[in-house]
Amino acid sequence: MFTKFAKYHLGQVVRHKKHPFRGVVFDVDPEFNNSDEWYENLPEDGRPSKEQPFYHLLAENENTFYVAYVSEQNLIEDPSGEPVEHPDVRDLFGPFKDGHYPLYFHLN
Repeated sequence: MFTKFAKYHLGQVVRHKKHPFRGVVFDVDPEFNNSDEWYENLPEDGRPSKEQPFYHLLAENENTFYVAYVSEQNLIEDPSGEPVEHPDVRDLFGPFKDGHYPLYFHLN
């Protein structure tokens, strides 16, 4: 039986290796789980393998907030120690502490 382990965990702040954005992990797919159209729109010479974890991030750059879907090979741990300012962070996580966010859910 083949088992995959994600390098990054929910609530961890990560940074993209090539592009200027960072974000907090809010979901992990053990392997690629997006549309073929999305994958085909990536530059061919930079397409990551589908057989690795992919992370859903509440992402930010200097200009905006958004949700990103990024392969494990394109992420590194964010060394800044700074919180992510994405407005949706407080809906999923508790207060930023010791470099990460604890999971937190509002119950209706």
